[in-house]
Amino acid sequence: MNTQLNELSHALLRLHKALLDAERLSYERVHGRIESNGAFLQLVLGDSWFAWLRPLSNSMAKLDELAETDTATSADEIASVLASVRSLLTPSETGEGFSRHYYDALQQAPDVGLAHAQVKRVLGSRSTPQGGPS
Repeated sequence: MNTQLNELSHALLRLHKALLDAERLSYERVHGRIESNGAFLQLVLGDSWFAWLRPLSNSMAKLDELAETDTATSADEIASVLASVRSLLTPSETGEGFSRHYYDALQQAPDVGLAHAQVKRVLGSRSTPQGGPS
């Protein structure tokens, strides 16, 4: 099972990067160029523009903690984290918060769509955006 957790961790990392890249472009269209990666990191950590991404960051941290524990991880713990990630990554055209922003990112950024498909493959489930094409 640790292999699946590691695969999922890597897939989520690619998805997170694709989302950050897409949001950076959107932010820069409105506010102008971000001068450095350090300035970008500060925005990601503290600016409300990027707040919607924090649930994904938190899920990734939980997954990493689970994968790195020295003690045996119960099947229930793993199932709970996987269900949480599946639920989080359910885009919704009519939703709010993460699900709505995620839906928009999937529609606007091809790299996000590719990374989403990879995460779903690792999770072993298929989902389409609610209100979107099936």
